Amino acid sequence: MQGASSDSIMAYVVDPQEGNLRLYWKDETGKIFNDFQSLKDGLALENKDLQFAMNGGMFQKDFAPQGLYIEAGKTLQLLDTLQSGYGNFYLQPNGVFFLTNTGKAGVVSQKEFRNEEVTYATQSGPMLVVDDQIHPAFRAGSENVHIRNGVGMLADGRLLFAMSKEKINFFDFATFFKENGCSNALYLDGFVSKTYLPEQGFTDLDGAFGVIIAETKANKST
Repeated sequence: MQGASSDSIMAYVVDPQEGNLRLYWKDETGKIFNDFQSLKDGLALENKDLQFAMNGGMFQKDFAPQGLYIEAGKTLQLLDTLQSGYGNFYLQPNGVFFLTNTGKAGVVSQKEFRNEEVTYATQSGPMLVVDDQIHPAFRAGSENVHIRNGVGMLADGRLLFAMSKEKINFFDFATFFKENGCSNALYLDGFVSKTYLPEQGFTDLDGAFGVIIAETKANKST
């Protein structure tokens, strides 16, 4: 996406129609992947190479996803419909990032989400951009800054993933998505945010996450 990346924000565009993007939480034994290295090792056993990975939403103390989590069509955590609570997750509206079995993707507010043909989904909050409008609670010049990551929906159906390279406030982060054509964008997390994307020089494989969003490709040796 020309012009998307900047000196302060990493950007990566994924076409969900290619079918190589999904969400991960636990391996086949029930162990939480927790970091990019464990996921990379697990994928290698399936003859897949990890191309891109990003922490995929907020989590509880036991690393269980906070709010909705759907994997391979199974709802493993229910949609959190509470309208108030502690932390950024409950700064309404929060939202859901999802993938369908027809190769489409969506980023919608929690109240707009419908579980129809959804194969993968993660809930987080707050929404950064809603129907072309920056979240009304955000303020330019806010001193509430952190490393942050999120995902936005582009007009052509592709997804824009972004992570700040330096601490940033919500308003500036949301502005990045809006200026790059996202009518809706969702905040995934802050402080713990990490990205694995070797093509842009992000090669760290550590972390401590709940859900991980990852893009893979088949190992050429198979």
